[in-house]
Amino acid sequence: MFVTSAFAQTAPEATETQEAPGAAPAGELHTETGVVHDDAHATGVFPPFDASTYPSQLLWLVITFGLFYLLMKKVIVPRLGGILEQRHDRIAQDLDEASRLKSEADAAVETYESELAAARSKAHTIGETAREAAKTKAAADRAAIEAELAEKLSAAEARISDIKAQAFAQVGAIAEETASAIVDQLIGAKANADEIKAAVAAASPKGV
Repeated sequence: MFVTSAFAQTAPEATETQEAPGAAPAGELHTETGVVHDDAHATGVFPPFDASTYPSQLLWLVITFGLFYLLMKKVIVPRLGGILEQRHDRIAQDLDEASRLKSEADAAVETYESELAAARSKAHTIGETAREAAKTKAAADRAAIEAELAEKLSAAEARISDIKAQAFAQVGAIAEETASAIVDQLIGAKANADEIKAAVAAASPKGV
């Protein structure tokens, strides 16, 4: 409480005069609003531990708790709830997005595997077709080559037969000439052609 200026001016005079009958006892200060006691200052008790202030402390505790409760209910809890709800929604969206991406990845893997299986089957079919075509072509080429070789062999055999026949046909003339030359060398006179031919024919194997 504040002391008025009138009391500040009259206070020294009051200390010099004696106490009048019915005056306030020592330790009390007179102000315009009432009397201020110095008993609490004299005892030296810490105000929060002063039993006389418990009711006011409890009142302010209730008021403070009520204000704090209202602050929590009207401001802090809604904000925290909004933040938690936003995070929950974001987590749910992230989970949905992850599930969608996983589904797309699974579908892509399944498509890739099916396309790979189809490509392998197609490659196997193409390989089998190419193998069969190669076998058929090889067989046809082999048959053509064998036919050509057989034809050439037949022609060669026919030519050899002709050459052999011609050779055997000329063997008699060659033998006759050789025999005539030998007779000329031996007896120094020409032999008769008919006799030489008859001798060569007799000396030659049958069927030649």
